[in-house]
Amino acid sequence: MFPPPLAIPPQLSNRLPAARNFLTRHSGLILCALFLLTGLATAGDYGLSLDELTQRQIAQANLNHLLNRAGSASPPANPDIDTAQLIPSDRYYGIAFELPLLLAEQALGLEDYSAVHRLRLILTHLFFIVGGYFCYRLACRLFNNRLIALLALLLFLLHPRLYAHSFVNSKDLPFLTLLMIALYLLERAFRRDTPTAFLLLGIAVGLLTNLRIMGAMLIPAVIAMRALDLFYGGRPQRKHHLLTAGLFLLAAGLTWYAATPYAWSNPLDYLTASLDLTVNHPTILRQLFQGELLPSNALPPHYTLTWFAITTPPLILLLGLIGLAAVVARGLRRPAALFRNTRLRFALLLLAALLLPPLAAALLGANQYGGWRHFFFAYAPFCLLAAHGGRWLLTALARLRPGRPAAIALTAAGLSLVLLQMTQIHPLQYSYFNFLVSRAAPEHLRTRYEMDYWRFSYRDALEYLLTLHPHASLTVRGGGKELVARYRKILPPAARQRLQTAAANRRADYELIHHIDPSQPDLAFNSAYRRRRYHNTLITARPLNAALMSAAAIAAYREIYRQTLTQEPILRADYTVYLDDKRLTFVRENCPPESPDAWLGVKFFPHHPETMPAPWRDNPGSYATFGNSTVRLDDLCLAVLQLPDYAHGDIILMQRNLGPWRPVGQPLWQELHSLSQPALNELIAQGRQNHPPPAAASIPPAPNPGAGPAAAAPIPLIPNPVAGRAPAFEVFLDQANGRHRLLYAKKNCSPADYATPVFLHIAPVDLAALPPHRQASGFANHDFPLNLYGGRPGDDCIAIVPLPPYPIKSLRTGQYLPEQGELWAAELAGER
Repeated sequence: MFPPPLAIPPQLSNRLPAARNFLTRHSGLILCALFLLTGLATAGDYGLSLDELTQRQIAQANLNHLLNRAGSASPPANPDIDTAQLIPSDRYYGIAFELPLLLAEQALGLEDYSAVHRLRLILTHLFFIVGGYFCYRLACRLFNNRLIALLALLLFLLHPRLYAHSFVNSKDLPFLTLLMIALYLLERAFRRDTPTAFLLLGIAVGLLTNLRIMGAMLIPAVIAMRALDLFYGGRPQRKHHLLTAGLFLLAAGLTWYAATPYAWSNPLDYLTASLDLTVNHPTILRQLFQGELLPSNALPPHYTLTWFAITTPPLILLLGLIGLAAVVARGLRRPAALFRNTRLRFALLLLAALLLPPLAAALLGANQYGGWRHFFFAYAPFCLLAAHGGRWLLTALARLRPGRPAAIALTAAGLSLVLLQMTQIHPLQYSYFNFLVSRAAPEHLRTRYEMDYWRFSYRDALEYLLTLHPHASLTVRGGGKELVARYRKILPPAARQRLQTAAANRRADYELIHHIDPSQPDLAFNSAYRRRRYHNTLITARPLNAALMSAAAIAAYREIYRQTLTQEPILRADYTVYLDDKRLTFVRENCPPESPDAWLGVKFFPHHPETMPAPWRDNPGSYATFGNSTVRLDDLCLAVLQLPDYAHGDIILMQRNLGPWRPVGQPLWQELHSLSQPALNELIAQGRQNHPPPAAASIPPAPNPGAGPAAAAPIPLIPNPVAGRAPAFEVFLDQANGRHRLLYAKKNCSPADYATPVFLHIAPVDLAALPPHRQASGFANHDFPLNLYGGRPGDDCIAIVPLPPYPIKSLRTGQYLPEQGELWAAELAGER
């Protein structure tokens, strides 16, 4: 016999409905609190953003600017932040989020950077959770259903990539959060229709515009909606509509102005420069996309859409597509509702905020990096539309007896799967890919898409190496921007004492290799550590010290050395260089442990640029460059570089060293094969003997490598009288022996000559050869530093710039400084 059921006391029985009612009414807040507690417990697991130091510098520079304008004689609050390193474009990044972070850091008196970093992680994630709560509140208003509102909240919080970025990305995620808050206030303003509501909306939009100029997109949206209300409303309401619209504009403008100190002197110029920077950011980076390395200012139009599709969980994609279709279908059925203050009009606003910005970026050829991070804000309207898709699905299946429970169960299962995947890949949720591209084949993703653009995995690698050698002191290098040195600051004090950092050309025990280049072979014979996700390498830590290598790795390196000595060297310098059909080998005997390593660079100039990986084959001056690290075996230093698969012509070897081998800034370089330093001097001398061609001289077409020599000597470019200054460099067009390139030469070259940027304008015969965003200008614009294509042997400057393979109508090149404009120019015109 089972015992009788326990009787519930009347007092407790009366409290149960009240408790259920409390949980129901505050379910969104409770769920946000649970996520926040989880974030507080795991915040220390996340890495360091490449831009974190720059973001703090921007905030400090603005704070110093405010103190100077206020006449404060007090020193900067953070003298350890070097704001002198900021570039001019950094002043166009808003501080509406960064300045509070800096002030919180100062108010708490934090000095240790690990505490500063953890505070930034927590506050950035807290702001993201706040955005989730406003998403829940807005969904409650839009759908009048707490279940759908909870779905919207979970969709907002459970996007793997955005969740990881909500800790470490203080640029893109605060903009997403503030957009969600602004959307909530926008719906509230048009629902309540009070001056106070529109005033609050204006403040939010002003702060949003400060974070990114893209936030100004809500201003025309609000004005258009208010204009429709003015048109459809009666005469008594027109004065009210004009008043609220004016309050909104005034609040938005004053808030943006107050939050943007650098705009106080000339707001119009600041806005114009901000808009130009959004589309034409001066930094051009290589982006690994669908197996090719493409320049960030010439990405295909579907770049953002593809990244969004392959990094968003399938359930969220499905619900979002259903929501999009439902909004469009309902708008077609009830077009009049789009012009009145209805929920359908607000849904149309969400649709426009989702689609118009990436479409405009694609049409303008905007500079983008790191997947779809510049458009993370578009997820705010998307998750609301996805929640609408969930509501439509539940309504449509309500007629079927098992339909509604089945839909709820499938949605819950899909969200549970996303949560499980996020737990499994913690703390690397930013590397999430869905089934559309994820494959079981090893390294499939790594050779097609960027796996770790921000280098967040460095923390995990450094902690592993310190665990692998619990009592040793290690020197580690890699990552650029002194990233390892920055990571060292956020590690525990005991770990910092055992970890030393090395610049790219200094002695190290380990090197951290971030794989982004599918054309660059993995040179690690022995990897002490590999961080993998989806069978793909995120980061490799490989030993450079024989004492840390396996016996098999040491044997492999010694065998390479033995085989190398059977060949004839092609260059004798600090390193003796050997070349065979498959690789270049650099050897230095009697290599003392205290001597620093040299950075060994190799540049390849192929005869067939079209065989090279992008972006080199598509850009003027296409070439490939590889850096190789030195392994120390006893008193022997050895570096091995695997040659690329494509056929190469000239090769330039470069050795840079900050140690005692050579003076600072004086690289050793020598060209192999057909172009040695004496041969180059002779080639330029032949060009000097030629008389300058007339302005209308024809430029010979790009030569066919199999057709023999196209010119006996290079053609000098004539000075451009418009510039008004004599050229600092002699420039020659060389098309001999199947080449198609420019040669720059200057005797008695000063460091200033060498450091000044060079511009190169190339006008093709057929404009279709240019990327779409350059066809309107009629020429390809290529700016570069001279050290990208040459060096300073002695007091001379030499640079070799390969030209694109398409027929060229005219060339114009010279040097410039941003504050002075063109310093000199030379040109060669072809057939008109």
